[in-house]
Amino acid sequence: MALGLFACLGCASQNAVDNSVIPAVDLDRYLGPWYEVARFDHRFERGMEATKAVYTLRDDGKIDVTNSGIKDGKPKTSKGKAKRTDTPAILRVSFFGPFYSDYRILLLDPEYQYALVGSSSAKYLWILSRTPQLTDDVRDLILAEATRRGYDVSALIWVKQL
Repeated sequence: MALGLFACLGCASQNAVDNSVIPAVDLDRYLGPWYEVARFDHRFERGMEATKAVYTLRDDGKIDVTNSGIKDGKPKTSKGKAKRTDTPAILRVSFFGPFYSDYRILLLDPEYQYALVGSSSAKYLWILSRTPQLTDDVRDLILAEATRRGYDVSALIWVKQL
């Protein structure tokens, strides 16, 4: 449910982090499936395994977001939508009616194979990949970037991908 259940992402955080976004994103290349490799714990995904998000462009220019995973041995899916902002690496995501929250792309592989995603709050962080696992080198690179930005990477939950 990696990029999904975003209620309260705008809530204030006690920790200051650098959540500035990358300068450019080609949305067409970003669309498609992303595996959630790691995340900070939050109630929306607690206990979830095999989490994956799929982004699909709609005719109206918005983006359908479908999150899936397994919780307590049962498949779970949620659907939401995202809209673009004036800043290409910031989307506004909603899974709950009219409430939108920031989806901030903090790091993106030049080949669009992995990403580090945060929000307007230091409480939320995701590591995403086009494949279920990352190589050690890529994982270390992403962790170094998150650490440089002030995130507590020791709090990451490494998602079991089946």
